[in-house]
Amino acid sequence: MSNPDDHLETLHTLQLAFNLAPVGMCVSRQRVVELCNETFARQFGYEIEELLGKPLAPLYPSMDEFTHVGNLGLPVMREKGTYNDERIMRRRNGALFWCHVAGRALDRSDPFACAVWMFEDISERRPVTTSLTLREREIAQHLVTGSTSKQIARVLGISPRTVEAHRGRLMKKYEAATHGELVARLVGGA
Repeated sequence: MSNPDDHLETLHTLQLAFNLAPVGMCVSRQRVVELCNETFARQFGYEIEELLGKPLAPLYPSMDEFTHVGNLGLPVMREKGTYNDERIMRRRNGALFWCHVAGRALDRSDPFACAVWMFEDISERRPVTTSLTLREREIAQHLVTGSTSKQIARVLGISPRTVEAHRGRLMKKYEAATHGELVARLVGGA
């Protein structure tokens, strides 16, 4: 027979781990914040209470990006139960920053019903140094994972030539002479 005090101590320890995690943690239901830790709130420039019960959409650079990431993540979460990527997010003050995001669905058949998310601010090693369009951010997100133009085109539903045109604009904006140099600048290495 288990001791009720042991159960309470375990719950307290789990709550402490969630609250003191060095990365942002969030529980969402239908992409609305149900619970989050202080790190999550602080990295986006909010107090915890301001985020509870609010949609995640304002934390994205645009509503299109919120929708796009949801459309990308939903089938992956249905298949695997988890999803992760690196993407640009938006702070309360409008500043953009790179973030590593990983999530796990409670129910793979309905991933957005309830999910646990980790948001790690990676802006120190990968700063946003250039103003990019929505499409350029999408292309950049895939370039840094090593995706080819054909793979990016398939995921985004555009032609490989369009991907190449956006990559060319990115190279110009980042003053990169080669694809490798562009990726290095995108990840903050040069």
